[in-house]
Amino acid sequence: MQRSQDQGRRLLRSGFAWFAAFLALLIGQVTAVAAPEAGEGALRAHAYRMAGDAVRMRVVVEFDREPDMKWFLLRGPHRLIVDLPATTFAFEPDQLDPRGLVAGVRYGNLGTGSSRIILTGKGPFTVENLSLLQNENSPGHRMVIDIVADSEAAFERALADQAATTASTVTTDKSDRVGVRPPVEKPFTIVVDPGHGGIDGGAKSVSGTAEKDLTLSFSRELVERLKSRGNLNVFMTRDDDVFLRLDDRVRIARQHEADLFVSIHADTISLPGIRGATVYTISEKASDEVARAAAERENLSDSVAGIEIAEENQQVADILFDLVRRETHGFSVAFARSLVDELGRAIELINNPQRSAGFRVLRAPDVPSVLVELGYLSNAKDAAQLQDPAWREKAVTSMTAAIEAFAAVRTGAGG
Repeated sequence: MQRSQDQGRRLLRSGFAWFAAFLALLIGQVTAVAAPEAGEGALRAHAYRMAGDAVRMRVVVEFDREPDMKWFLLRGPHRLIVDLPATTFAFEPDQLDPRGLVAGVRYGNLGTGSSRIILTGKGPFTVENLSLLQNENSPGHRMVIDIVADSEAAFERALADQAATTASTVTTDKSDRVGVRPPVEKPFTIVVDPGHGGIDGGAKSVSGTAEKDLTLSFSRELVERLKSRGNLNVFMTRDDDVFLRLDDRVRIARQHEADLFVSIHADTISLPGIRGATVYTISEKASDEVARAAAERENLSDSVAGIEIAEENQQVADILFDLVRRETHGFSVAFARSLVDELGRAIELINNPQRSAGFRVLRAPDVPSVLVELGYLSNAKDAAQLQDPAWREKAVTSMTAAIEAFAAVRTGAGG
Protein backbone atom coordinates (compact mmCIF):
# COMPACT_ATOMS: atom_id res chain seq x y z
CA MET A 1 0.00 0.00 0.00
CA GLN A 2 2.81 2.38 0.94
CA ARG A 3 4.60 1.63 -2.33
CA SER A 4 1.42 2.41 -4.30
CA GLN A 5 1.01 5.71 -2.46
CA ASP A 6 4.65 6.65 -3.13
CA GLN A 7 4.21 5.91 -6.83
CA GLY A 8 1.08 8.04 -6.87
CA ARG A 9 2.89 10.95 -5.25
CA ARG A 10 5.74 10.70 -7.76
CA LEU A 11 3.30 10.73 -10.66
CA LEU A 12 1.46 13.71 -9.14
CA ARG A 13 4.70 15.66 -8.71
CA SER A 14 5.67 14.79 -12.28
CA GLY A 15 2.28 16.02 -13.50
CA PHE A 16 2.65 19.37 -11.70
CA ALA A 17 6.17 19.78 -13.11
CA TRP A 18 4.95 19.08 -16.64
CA PHE A 19 2.03 21.52 -16.27
CA ALA A 20 4.29 24.29 -14.98
CA ALA A 21 6.74 23.79 -17.83
CA PHE A 22 3.89 23.70 -20.33
CA LEU A 23 2.57 27.07 -19.05
CA ALA A 24 6.06 28.50 -19.37
CA LEU A 25 6.17 27.37 -22.98
CA LEU A 26 2.78 28.95 -23.72
CA ILE A 27 3.68 32.24 -22.10
CA GLY A 28 7.19 32.37 -23.51
CA GLN A 29 6.21 31.57 -27.10
CA VAL A 30 9.48 29.80 -27.82
CA THR A 31 10.18 29.88 -31.56
CA ALA A 32 12.46 28.08 -33.99
CA VAL A 33 13.27 31.21 -35.98
CA ALA A 34 16.01 33.65 -35.13
CA ALA A 35 15.29 35.10 -31.70
CA PRO A 36 15.33 38.85 -31.06
CA GLU A 37 18.35 40.34 -29.39
CA ALA A 38 18.28 39.67 -25.66
CA GLY A 39 19.98 42.95 -24.86
CA GLU A 40 23.48 44.23 -24.33
CA GLY A 41 25.58 41.94 -22.16
CA ALA A 42 23.39 38.92 -22.86
CA LEU A 43 24.87 35.48 -23.21
CA ARG A 44 25.64 34.68 -26.85
CA ALA A 45 25.01 31.23 -28.36
CA HIS A 46 26.90 31.47 -31.64
CA ALA A 47 27.05 27.91 -33.00
CA TYR A 48 24.96 24.75 -33.01
CA ARG A 49 26.07 21.34 -34.32
CA MET A 50 24.70 17.81 -34.12
CA ALA A 51 25.79 14.47 -35.49
CA GLY A 52 24.66 10.88 -35.19
CA ASP A 53 21.77 8.69 -36.22
CA ALA A 54 18.43 7.41 -34.91
CA VAL A 55 20.16 5.50 -32.13
CA ARG A 56 22.63 8.05 -30.75
CA MET A 57 23.07 11.77 -31.25
CA ARG A 58 25.57 14.34 -30.01
CA VAL A 59 24.56 17.99 -29.88
CA VAL A 60 27.10 20.77 -29.29
CA VAL A 61 26.18 24.41 -28.57
CA GLU A 62 28.92 27.07 -28.43
CA PHE A 63 28.66 30.03 -26.02
CA ASP A 64 30.81 33.11 -25.63
CA ARG A 65 31.11 32.40 -21.90
CA GLU A 66 30.00 29.88 -19.31
CA PRO A 67 26.20 29.90 -19.00
CA ASP A 68 24.20 29.38 -15.85
CA MET A 69 21.85 26.63 -16.98
CA LYS A 70 19.58 23.78 -15.99
CA TRP A 71 17.75 21.09 -17.93
CA PHE A 72 14.79 18.77 -17.61
CA LEU A 73 12.65 16.34 -19.60
CA LEU A 74 9.05 16.53 -20.82
CA ARG A 75 6.80 13.95 -22.42
CA GLY A 76 4.17 14.28 -25.16
CA PRO A 77 6.35 14.51 -27.26
CA HIS A 78 9.62 13.41 -25.69
CA ARG A 79 11.69 16.56 -25.17
CA LEU A 80 14.86 17.81 -23.53
CA ILE A 81 14.55 21.39 -22.26
CA VAL A 82 17.64 23.51 -21.58
CA ASP A 83 16.99 26.78 -19.70
CA LEU A 84 19.50 29.62 -20.01
CA PRO A 85 19.77 33.25 -18.93
CA ALA A 86 18.78 35.87 -21.52
CA THR A 87 20.61 34.76 -24.66
CA THR A 88 21.27 36.09 -28.14
CA PHE A 89 21.12 33.21 -30.63
CA ALA A 90 23.14 33.23 -33.85
CA PHE A 91 22.62 29.70 -35.18
CA GLU A 92 22.89 28.67 -38.83
CA PRO A 93 19.38 27.52 -39.84
CA ASP A 94 20.57 24.49 -41.81
CA GLN A 95 22.30 23.12 -38.70
CA LEU A 96 18.90 22.83 -37.03
CA ASP A 97 17.35 20.53 -39.64
CA PRO A 98 15.89 17.38 -38.03
CA ARG A 99 18.15 14.36 -38.31
CA GLY A 100 18.74 11.07 -36.60
CA LEU A 101 17.19 10.83 -33.15
CA VAL A 102 16.39 14.58 -33.10
CA ALA A 103 12.98 15.30 -34.66
CA GLY A 104 13.06 19.05 -34.07
CA VAL A 105 15.00 21.96 -32.55
CA ARG A 106 13.43 25.14 -31.15
CA TYR A 107 14.98 28.02 -29.28
CA GLY A 108 14.18 31.55 -28.20
CA ASN A 109 13.71 34.04 -25.38
CA LEU A 110 10.93 33.58 -22.83
CA GLY A 111 10.60 37.30 -22.14
CA THR A 112 11.41 36.90 -18.44
CA GLY A 113 15.17 37.36 -18.55
CA SER A 114 15.60 33.75 -19.61
CA SER A 115 15.89 31.74 -22.80
CA ARG A 116 15.31 28.15 -23.78
CA ILE A 117 16.50 25.45 -26.19
CA ILE A 118 14.14 22.52 -26.86
CA LEU A 119 15.23 19.26 -28.46
CA THR A 120 12.37 16.96 -29.50
CA GLY A 121 13.24 13.29 -29.77
CA LYS A 122 12.13 10.78 -32.36
CA GLY A 123 10.64 8.69 -29.56
CA PRO A 124 11.90 8.16 -25.99
CA PHE A 125 15.57 8.64 -25.19
CA THR A 126 18.08 8.71 -22.37
CA VAL A 127 20.32 11.71 -21.66
CA GLU A 128 23.61 9.89 -21.42
CA ASN A 129 25.62 13.05 -20.88
CA LEU A 130 25.00 16.78 -20.59
CA SER A 131 28.04 18.81 -19.66
CA LEU A 132 29.64 22.23 -20.00
CA LEU A 133 33.25 22.34 -21.14
CA GLN A 134 35.67 25.21 -21.45
CA ASN A 135 37.06 25.59 -24.97
CA GLU A 136 40.73 24.65 -25.18
CA ASN A 137 41.78 26.78 -28.15
CA SER A 138 39.27 29.62 -28.19
CA PRO A 139 37.35 31.79 -25.71
CA GLY A 140 34.04 30.56 -24.38
CA HIS A 141 32.38 27.32 -23.36
CA ARG A 142 30.47 24.59 -25.15
CA MET A 143 27.54 22.50 -24.03
CA VAL A 144 27.79 18.84 -25.06
CA ILE A 145 24.63 16.69 -25.04
CA ASP A 146 24.61 12.96 -25.77
CA ILE A 147 21.19 11.33 -26.13
CA VAL A 148 20.56 7.66 -26.85
CA ALA A 149 17.35 5.97 -28.03
CA ASP A 150 15.73 4.15 -25.13
CA SER A 151 12.43 2.67 -24.00
CA GLU A 152 9.31 4.45 -22.82
CA ALA A 153 9.79 2.82 -19.43
CA ALA A 154 13.31 4.24 -19.14
CA PHE A 155 12.05 7.72 -20.08
CA GLU A 156 9.30 7.47 -17.46
CA ARG A 157 11.84 6.43 -14.83
CA ALA A 158 13.92 9.47 -15.74
CA LEU A 159 10.84 11.67 -15.33
CA ALA A 160 10.11 10.13 -11.94
CA ASP A 161 13.70 10.69 -10.84
CA GLN A 162 13.47 14.25 -12.12
CA ALA A 163 10.25 14.88 -10.16
CA ALA A 164 11.94 13.58 -7.02
CA THR A 165 14.72 16.15 -7.49
CA THR A 166 12.57 19.30 -7.81
CA ALA A 167 11.65 18.64 -11.45
CA SER A 168 14.87 19.98 -12.89
CA THR A 169 18.36 18.71 -13.43
CA VAL A 170 21.45 20.90 -13.22
CA THR A 171 24.62 20.07 -15.06
CA THR A 172 26.76 19.23 -12.05
CA ASP A 173 26.09 15.68 -10.88
CA LYS A 174 22.63 14.62 -11.95
CA SER A 175 23.21 13.70 -15.59
CA ASP A 176 24.46 10.23 -14.73
CA ARG A 177 21.38 9.57 -12.60
CA VAL A 178 19.00 10.23 -15.45
CA GLY A 179 20.86 7.74 -17.63
CA VAL A 180 20.56 4.88 -15.13
CA ARG A 181 18.40 1.94 -16.19
CA PRO A 182 17.63 -0.05 -13.04
CA PRO A 183 16.76 -3.72 -13.47
CA VAL A 184 13.05 -4.32 -13.98
CA GLU A 185 11.25 -7.65 -14.05
CA LYS A 186 9.54 -8.04 -17.41
CA PRO A 187 8.79 -10.77 -19.92
CA PHE A 188 11.53 -11.63 -22.38
CA THR A 189 11.16 -9.24 -25.32
CA ILE A 190 12.07 -10.02 -28.92
CA VAL A 191 11.94 -7.66 -31.89
CA VAL A 192 11.63 -9.29 -35.31
CA ASP A 193 12.89 -7.15 -38.19
CA PRO A 194 11.59 -7.92 -41.71
CA GLY A 195 14.41 -6.72 -43.94
CA HIS A 196 13.98 -3.97 -46.55
CA GLY A 197 10.53 -2.52 -47.36
CA GLY A 198 8.91 0.33 -49.25
CA ILE A 199 11.17 1.82 -51.90
CA ASP A 200 13.89 -0.66 -50.90
CA GLY A 201 12.75 -3.96 -52.39
CA GLY A 202 15.95 -5.83 -51.56
CA ALA A 203 16.92 -8.83 -53.65
CA LYS A 204 14.73 -10.39 -56.34
CA SER A 205 14.23 -13.98 -57.43
CA VAL A 206 14.35 -15.06 -61.06
CA SER A 207 10.55 -15.08 -61.04
CA GLY A 208 10.48 -11.48 -59.74
CA THR A 209 9.60 -12.12 -56.10
CA ALA A 210 10.92 -9.25 -53.96
CA GLU A 211 12.89 -9.94 -50.81
CA LYS A 212 10.89 -7.30 -48.91
CA ASP A 213 7.67 -9.30 -49.44
CA LEU A 214 9.19 -12.63 -48.43
CA THR A 215 10.76 -11.25 -45.29
CA LEU A 216 7.52 -9.57 -44.22
CA SER A 217 5.32 -12.62 -44.74
CA PHE A 218 7.82 -14.94 -43.03
CA SER A 219 8.26 -12.52 -40.12
CA ARG A 220 4.50 -12.35 -39.62
CA GLU A 221 4.36 -16.14 -39.38
CA LEU A 222 7.25 -16.20 -36.91
CA VAL A 223 5.72 -13.45 -34.77
CA GLU A 224 2.35 -15.18 -34.73
CA ARG A 225 3.99 -18.40 -33.52
CA LEU A 226 6.03 -16.60 -30.86
CA LYS A 227 2.99 -14.73 -29.56
CA SER A 228 1.05 -17.99 -29.31
CA ARG A 229 3.57 -19.27 -26.76
CA GLY A 230 2.22 -16.74 -24.27
CA ASN A 231 5.46 -16.08 -22.40
CA LEU A 232 7.15 -13.56 -24.70
CA ASN A 233 6.75 -9.89 -25.61
CA VAL A 234 7.00 -9.80 -29.40
CA PHE A 235 7.27 -6.75 -31.69
CA MET A 236 8.04 -6.08 -35.34
CA THR A 237 10.04 -3.17 -36.73
CA ARG A 238 7.55 -3.01 -39.60
CA ASP A 239 4.24 -4.76 -40.27
CA ASP A 240 3.62 -3.17 -43.66
CA ASP A 241 5.40 -2.35 -46.90
CA VAL A 242 7.20 0.71 -45.55
CA PHE A 243 10.80 1.87 -45.72
CA LEU A 244 12.81 2.02 -42.51
CA ARG A 245 16.34 3.31 -42.14
CA LEU A 246 18.78 0.81 -40.69
CA ASP A 247 19.40 2.94 -37.61
CA ASP A 248 15.63 3.29 -37.09
CA ARG A 249 15.41 -0.50 -36.86
CA VAL A 250 18.06 -0.45 -34.13
CA ARG A 251 16.24 2.42 -32.39
CA ILE A 252 12.97 0.45 -32.34
CA ALA A 253 14.73 -2.52 -30.72
CA ARG A 254 16.23 -0.32 -28.00
CA GLN A 255 13.00 1.56 -27.35
CA HIS A 256 11.21 -1.74 -26.77
CA GLU A 257 14.02 -2.76 -24.37
CA ALA A 258 14.52 -5.83 -26.53
CA ASP A 259 16.33 -8.83 -25.10
CA LEU A 260 16.85 -10.18 -28.61
CA PHE A 261 16.75 -8.70 -32.13
CA VAL A 262 16.36 -10.96 -35.18
CA SER A 263 16.58 -9.42 -38.65
CA ILE A 264 15.12 -11.57 -41.47
CA HIS A 265 16.55 -11.51 -45.00
CA ALA A 266 16.89 -13.55 -48.21
CA ASP A 267 20.06 -12.85 -50.18
CA THR A 268 21.28 -13.23 -53.75
CA ILE A 269 24.73 -14.17 -54.96
CA SER A 270 26.42 -14.38 -58.36
CA LEU A 271 26.93 -18.14 -57.99
CA PRO A 272 23.48 -19.73 -58.49
CA GLY A 273 24.63 -23.08 -57.10
CA ILE A 274 25.10 -21.71 -53.59
CA ARG A 275 22.09 -22.24 -51.37
CA GLY A 276 21.01 -22.63 -47.76
CA ALA A 277 20.37 -20.47 -44.69
CA THR A 278 23.02 -18.43 -42.84
CA VAL A 279 23.05 -16.83 -39.38
CA TYR A 280 25.18 -13.69 -38.97
CA THR A 281 26.43 -11.76 -35.95
CA ILE A 282 28.27 -8.46 -35.99
CA SER A 283 32.03 -8.30 -36.36
CA GLU A 284 34.45 -5.54 -37.26
CA LYS A 285 36.20 -7.96 -39.59
CA ALA A 286 34.09 -10.22 -41.78
CA SER A 287 34.51 -13.94 -41.19
CA ASP A 288 34.88 -14.53 -44.94
CA GLU A 289 34.33 -12.96 -48.35
CA VAL A 290 30.70 -14.13 -48.59
CA ALA A 291 29.91 -12.50 -45.24
CA ARG A 292 31.66 -9.27 -46.21
CA ALA A 293 29.72 -9.05 -49.48
CA ALA A 294 26.43 -9.81 -47.70
CA ALA A 295 27.01 -7.01 -45.18
CA GLU A 296 27.86 -4.56 -47.95
CA ARG A 297 24.63 -5.38 -49.78
CA GLU A 298 22.44 -5.10 -46.69
CA ASN A 299 24.14 -1.89 -45.56
CA LEU A 300 23.18 -0.24 -48.85
CA SER A 301 19.49 -0.17 -47.90
CA ASP A 302 19.57 3.52 -46.95
CA SER A 303 21.38 4.48 -50.16
CA VAL A 304 18.80 2.61 -52.26
CA ALA A 305 16.16 4.93 -50.80
CA GLY A 306 18.23 8.01 -51.70
CA ILE A 307 19.42 8.67 -48.15
CA GLU A 308 22.99 9.85 -47.97
CA ILE A 309 25.04 8.58 -45.04
CA ALA A 310 27.01 11.61 -43.93
CA GLU A 311 30.61 11.14 -42.91
CA GLU A 312 29.87 12.46 -39.44
CA ASN A 313 27.14 9.83 -39.04
CA GLN A 314 29.57 7.09 -40.11
CA GLN A 315 31.99 8.27 -37.44
CA VAL A 316 29.30 8.04 -34.77
CA ALA A 317 28.31 4.62 -36.09
CA ASP A 318 31.92 3.50 -35.75
CA ILE A 319 31.93 4.75 -32.15
CA LEU A 320 28.73 2.81 -31.54
CA PHE A 321 30.36 -0.30 -32.92
CA ASP A 322 33.31 0.15 -30.57
CA LEU A 323 30.89 0.42 -27.66
CA VAL A 324 29.21 -2.94 -28.31
CA ARG A 325 29.61 -4.66 -24.98
CA ARG A 326 31.55 -7.90 -24.92
CA GLU A 327 28.79 -9.44 -22.87
CA THR A 328 26.13 -8.48 -25.44
CA HIS A 329 28.27 -9.81 -28.29
CA GLY A 330 28.79 -13.04 -26.39
CA PHE A 331 25.04 -13.50 -26.03
CA SER A 332 24.60 -12.82 -29.76
CA VAL A 333 27.14 -15.48 -30.67
CA ALA A 334 25.61 -17.96 -28.21
CA PHE A 335 22.15 -17.46 -29.68
CA ALA A 336 23.49 -17.71 -33.24
CA ARG A 337 25.09 -21.05 -32.36
CA SER A 338 21.84 -22.35 -30.88
CA LEU A 339 19.84 -21.09 -33.86
CA VAL A 340 22.18 -22.81 -36.32
CA ASP A 341 21.79 -26.07 -34.40
CA GLU A 342 17.99 -25.85 -34.47
CA LEU A 343 17.74 -24.82 -38.12
CA GLY A 344 20.22 -27.50 -39.15
CA ARG A 345 17.82 -30.20 -37.94
CA ALA A 346 15.02 -28.97 -40.19
CA ILE A 347 16.29 -27.07 -43.25
CA GLU A 348 19.40 -26.90 -45.40
CA LEU A 349 22.16 -24.54 -44.31
CA ILE A 350 25.06 -23.06 -46.24
CA ASN A 351 28.55 -24.39 -45.55
CA ASN A 352 29.87 -22.75 -42.36
CA PRO A 353 26.40 -21.32 -41.56
CA GLN A 354 27.48 -19.23 -38.54
CA ARG A 355 29.27 -16.18 -39.93
CA SER A 356 29.95 -12.55 -39.02
CA ALA A 357 30.42 -9.16 -40.66
CA GLY A 358 29.80 -5.45 -40.08
CA PHE A 359 26.01 -5.32 -40.47
CA ARG A 360 24.78 -1.87 -39.43
CA VAL A 361 21.40 -3.23 -38.35
CA LEU A 362 23.10 -5.36 -35.65
CA ARG A 363 24.81 -2.46 -33.88
CA ALA A 364 22.56 -2.00 -30.85
CA PRO A 365 25.12 -1.85 -28.01
CA ASP A 366 22.93 -3.59 -25.46
CA VAL A 367 20.66 -5.92 -27.48
CA PRO A 368 21.87 -9.38 -28.58
CA SER A 369 21.29 -9.34 -32.34
CA VAL A 370 21.49 -11.70 -35.30
CA LEU A 371 20.68 -11.46 -38.98
CA VAL A 372 19.21 -14.56 -40.63
CA GLU A 373 19.52 -15.07 -44.37
CA LEU A 374 16.81 -17.67 -44.95
CA GLY A 375 18.25 -18.66 -48.30
CA TYR A 376 19.37 -17.37 -51.68
CA LEU A 377 16.81 -15.99 -54.10
CA SER A 378 19.41 -16.49 -56.81
CA ASN A 379 19.03 -20.25 -56.33
CA ALA A 380 15.87 -21.72 -57.88
CA LYS A 381 15.39 -24.35 -55.15
CA ASP A 382 15.87 -21.87 -52.30
CA ALA A 383 13.53 -19.37 -53.98
CA ALA A 384 10.83 -22.02 -54.27
CA GLN A 385 11.27 -23.22 -50.69
CA LEU A 386 11.01 -19.72 -49.29
CA GLN A 387 7.43 -19.64 -50.53
CA ASP A 388 6.57 -23.22 -49.61
CA PRO A 389 4.27 -23.41 -46.53
CA ALA A 390 5.74 -26.72 -45.36
CA TRP A 391 9.31 -25.40 -45.51
CA ARG A 392 8.35 -22.17 -43.76
CA GLU A 393 6.60 -24.17 -41.03
CA LYS A 394 9.81 -26.08 -40.34
CA ALA A 395 11.90 -22.90 -40.32
CA VAL A 396 9.47 -21.08 -38.01
CA THR A 397 9.31 -24.04 -35.62
CA SER A 398 13.11 -24.25 -35.43
CA MET A 399 13.54 -20.53 -34.86
CA THR A 400 10.85 -20.51 -32.17
CA ALA A 401 12.58 -23.37 -30.33
CA ALA A 402 15.93 -21.53 -30.40
CA ILE A 403 14.35 -18.28 -29.21
CA GLU A 404 12.48 -19.97 -26.35
CA ALA A 405 15.63 -21.77 -25.23
CA PHE A 406 17.59 -18.51 -25.25
CA ALA A 407 14.81 -16.71 -23.38
CA ALA A 408 14.71 -19.46 -20.74
CA VAL A 409 18.43 -19.12 -20.06
CA ARG A 410 18.37 -15.30 -20.05
CA THR A 411 15.42 -15.10 -17.65
CA GLY A 412 16.78 -17.79 -15.35
CA ALA A 413 14.12 -20.34 -16.17
CA GLY A 414 16.60 -22.51 -17.97
CA GLY A 415 19.18 -22.76 -15.20
